[in-house]
Amino acid sequence: MTHVRGVALLLVLWLLVLMTGVVSAFALTARVEGLEGRWQERSVAARLAAESGIELAAIRLAATDPARSWRADGRPYNFTFEGWRVQVRMQDESGKVDLNAAMPDVMSGLLVALGEDPQSAARLTAAINDWHDDDDLLSAGGGAEDPQYAAEGLPYGAKDRPFELTSELRLVLGVSPALYARIAPHVTVYSGMSRPEAASASAPVLRALGMDAAGVAQVEAERAGTLPGVEASALAASGSGTYSISSIAVREDGTRAQVRAVIRLGAGGVGGQLYTPLAWRTGTSD
Repeated sequence: MTHVRGVALLLVLWLLVLMTGVVSAFALTARVEGLEGRWQERSVAARLAAESGIELAAIRLAATDPARSWRADGRPYNFTFEGWRVQVRMQDESGKVDLNAAMPDVMSGLLVALGEDPQSAARLTAAINDWHDDDDLLSAGGGAEDPQYAAEGLPYGAKDRPFELTSELRLVLGVSPALYARIAPHVTVYSGMSRPEAASASAPVLRALGMDAAGVAQVEAERAGTLPGVEASALAASGSGTYSISSIAVREDGTRAQVRAVIRLGAGGVGGQLYTPLAWRTGTSD
């Protein structure tokens, strides 16, 4: 009988250990799911706060009152929304270098402004031109057609059609990831212009257009409203209607999100929207 009682006690103890393990596992799972749920909640809230910046930017870009309009030249605009600090920057696509239409001197000038030496800039400009032109002849300055891509062991050649996305630039022979990261904010496929508009151009694009350092510094000071007697809002001008927008939302606990979009203002927006989205990317901010 004593032996039977000992076995029974041992079974009870093992059962208690097993139940404790099961309860602990359930508790851990519940805690993890709770943390995941709160993280997802914060992530969604951050994304929506960042998207509010896109919506407000569209409203301000469409405003006809100069006192309410925002300038799409890269300057920051800040506001708070439901406890989030939101910073918005807008760039008129007409102030960027068009990959399909830019004159070679402008593209080469941009590359030099971003740190490439003149010889490398000329070679890369030729390769960019060969990517979107419809022939198989090397452009002056070097260029890259199918044989050059094959020689580098790449499984593709020159597209021989226009760029559809600026991200295609990463495929062009000679464009490294580091170079793409530097050039991407300053190029577009939406303007169709041979030379960008200086009024909304970034500093590297202004240098590509031939402006010297003093001139660039003055433009940046005017945009920041730091020149005596010059109000930043007074420099507002009508834009092309197509804009790239970056909106970053940050909360005090460090939660943050960024939405990057290219929009076109005017009639034709989906569901009666003020704008039509041409590109949209959501993620954590850089």
